[in-house]
Amino acid sequence: MQPFDFQPRTRIIFGEGSISRLGELAASYRPSCVLVVSDRGIMEAGHDAAAVGSLRDAGLRVESFHDFAENPTSDMVDAGVRKAADVKPDLLVGLGGGSSMDCCKGINFVYSCGGTIHDYHGVGKATSDLLPMIAIPTTSGTGSEAQSFALISDAKTHVKMPCGDARAACKVAILDPVLTMTQPARVTALTGIDAISHALETFVTRRRNLMSVTFSKRAIGMLAEGFPKVLSNPKDLQARGQMQLGACLAGMAIETSMLGAAHATANPLTARYNITHGQAVGMMLPPVIRMNASEHADWYAEIVQEIAPSIARTDATEYLATQVTRWLELAGLATTLTQLDIQESSIEAMAQDALQQWTGTFNPVSLTSERVTELYRSVL
Repeated sequence: MQPFDFQPRTRIIFGEGSISRLGELAASYRPSCVLVVSDRGIMEAGHDAAAVGSLRDAGLRVESFHDFAENPTSDMVDAGVRKAADVKPDLLVGLGGGSSMDCCKGINFVYSCGGTIHDYHGVGKATSDLLPMIAIPTTSGTGSEAQSFALISDAKTHVKMPCGDARAACKVAILDPVLTMTQPARVTALTGIDAISHALETFVTRRRNLMSVTFSKRAIGMLAEGFPKVLSNPKDLQARGQMQLGACLAGMAIETSMLGAAHATANPLTARYNITHGQAVGMMLPPVIRMNASEHADWYAEIVQEIAPSIARTDATEYLATQVTRWLELAGLATTLTQLDIQESSIEAMAQDALQQWTGTFNPVSLTSERVTELYRSVL
């Protein structure tokens, strides 16, 4: 049995309207200033005002930082650090999707420890304790609220830098499914596919263990049930809750198991062609499932039991790969490179980029230039 070292570091609070508890929870840290990190879309949806209102009702001084976008870059983190240096917070709140939470963690690394975000690329690079952070996800995708990693893109090269340290884990995660109901339909689709990819990839990595497979299994069970429902009825609060909890559980699985080849091959699509992460990773997942099943079909047969127990074990791999494609189509997302206007001539360069991705090292089947090239060719 695979050894593991798992220490829950984040208090998770789930429930309709739970954002109202933010002020009470923040006040327990006795901060002199709270910095809320949230993007412009969160402001337009009214969630930023709700969070700030709860904090101010608790008698706390509140400042805000909004100058960042999807896939936060090192430059955006630098801007946030300048804001933090100006207002001197002692508690951070990351409110929004994975970008808000990642940017907040990135700011925390640099503001608390100095240097630039590049200094924290890797694992365990923090040089001191970080400020306490409360995460409030408004999407159901990355599961960043349950992880000690920030994913920040280099502003010049666009290479994604995973920056992880146990001290970067959030102290509290507030999961309020009501907040996810304001997502545009496309965001619901993209983040939902991302969460599904996390549940499926974490289940088959080299680092899989008793804890991670437990989280992955329950995550895919909730996501597979909730995803079609939120696509067909965005006001289904029960399904929204399933998606939010499923994404969080998948994030917990990432924390102890990591990811694999679907993420390794998706990242070059985002860096080179600005393909949204959920689209990229969802498209690459079916061929990765088929490749990994050449050595680990039994693992996929096991997880398929969580969503379709009537499927024969011998048919499980193809069922799962086909089901992911169906989910992509149901969500109105592309299933081929051609649909994304990416030519066959790009494959060689993307394959070389993919082989440099950290996530690929955890894939259960070793990645080679030939294998990665074939993964891309299979989705032409």
